[in-house]
Amino acid sequence: DSVWAALSRAYNSMDTNIHNNIHKQHEFQKQAVLADESLTNDEKTLTVRYLIKSYDRNKIINNEGTRRICENCNQKCLATLFCEYCVRSYLKAKFSNWTSENDEIDNLIQECQIGALEPGSIVEWIPYNKLQNIKYLTKGGFSEIYMANWIDGRYNEWDAKKQIGR
Repeated sequence: DSVWAALSRAYNSMDTNIHNNIHKQHEFQKQAVLADESLTNDEKTLTVRYLIKSYDRNKIINNEGTRRICENCNQKCLATLFCEYCVRSYLKAKFSNWTSENDEIDNLIQECQIGALEPGSIVEWIPYNKLQNIKYLTKGGFSEIYMANWIDGRYNEWDAKKQIGR
């Protein structure tokens, strides 16, 4: 709760006339969080990490910002916490490892994966054997609705050294 409150304070105290681009906004919010005396050092670290994830996503959406050379693929990428090109290459290489057994669905998932803006927003096909604690909830218009726990879980971040999502 304190992390979200600090993010909200940093955002709400920003003057968009002064901080009129994503770079100035990110820097202002980061400095506001670091100066926030209500946060512990661990909370500040976590809050700044959220800000960096958001900043990376915005740089990719807007296709703007300082690019860096990825240490793995040597391409100029925008994100600081991952390389958008390495993530896409990783996902493309895994296309043949899964199928919904419906080409239209597979193509849609692959399109969504290639267009993902960050590791935490990657759409995936989840095979039934990767679900546990499956419980029936209700009947919908044309289907039954269930709830389950995903054994492996979604990607949250990109491990640049191992070149895998985690």
